[in-house]
Amino acid sequence: MKIAIAQYACAPEAHVNLATAERHIAAAGAAGAVLVILPELHNTPYFCQIEDPARFDHAEAIPGPSTERLGAAAAAAGVVVVASLFERRAPGLYHNTAVVLDRDGTIAGRYRKMHIPDDPEYYEKYYFTPGDLGFTPIDTSIGRLGVMVCWDQWYPEGARLMALAGAELLIYPSAIGWDDATDDAEEQQRQLGAWQGVQRGHAIANGLPVAASNRVGIEGEADTQIRFWGHSFVYGCQGETLAQGGETGELVVADIDMHRSEQVRRIWPFLRDRRIDAFADLTRRYRD
Repeated sequence: MKIAIAQYACAPEAHVNLATAERHIAAAGAAGAVLVILPELHNTPYFCQIEDPARFDHAEAIPGPSTERLGAAAAAAGVVVVASLFERRAPGLYHNTAVVLDRDGTIAGRYRKMHIPDDPEYYEKYYFTPGDLGFTPIDTSIGRLGVMVCWDQWYPEGARLMALAGAELLIYPSAIGWDDATDDAEEQQRQLGAWQGVQRGHAIANGLPVAASNRVGIEGEADTQIRFWGHSFVYGCQGETLAQGGETGELVVADIDMHRSEQVRRIWPFLRDRRIDAFADLTRRYRD
């Protein structure tokens, strides 16, 4: 199965970003891809760098105008699209939501981001209510997709629960970068290596391919800027690198053998050997 990750910088205007997404979707379809993954919150610059009530105006309903446009692009290209939107569920209730649009343009399902960060320049708890749909894979015409979002990628529990529910591919739309004012070159490489390493671990531990998108470019005010590092990637089910982008805009394309998970799990039967009788403490915050 050929998949594509659209890695690009986001403009201030939503209509410009949607047009960019449409171009990448069309290009991916022309390249033979059947799945396209967009970056996290791709309709706008990453607005969570500050707390501002006016930025709730970026949110929209699902279904809504963006899913209509992206659904039409998916149908025209004959691809499944994983989009990432600021969902307005009700007045005062908003989610960071991934939407999966099937090859006919219909909404196959959605995932609401479960783990919400609250760190300098990533003030997401101000904007987003934690997801309430659980770690439930989304069935599509190309397979069962385990879609999560950005901060979720640091938690092995989410990847494992998606695997236990039958996900065939783990997907993480992301928006992650460096603060050049505080992160020197060595720290930047440590952060990038950790981001890649933890997700490679999800692939290996679950015997599943993993794909993560990211945006690129510098966003924010002069004193609060993030340089999004790109490096979108696809890992195979033994953690091997199938494709990886750089730090500029591009379409990252990879071929995935969707039958390899079955073979790898036969020689590395991690699911068989799990000691589920000894895992009750995983539901505790900490063991004092």
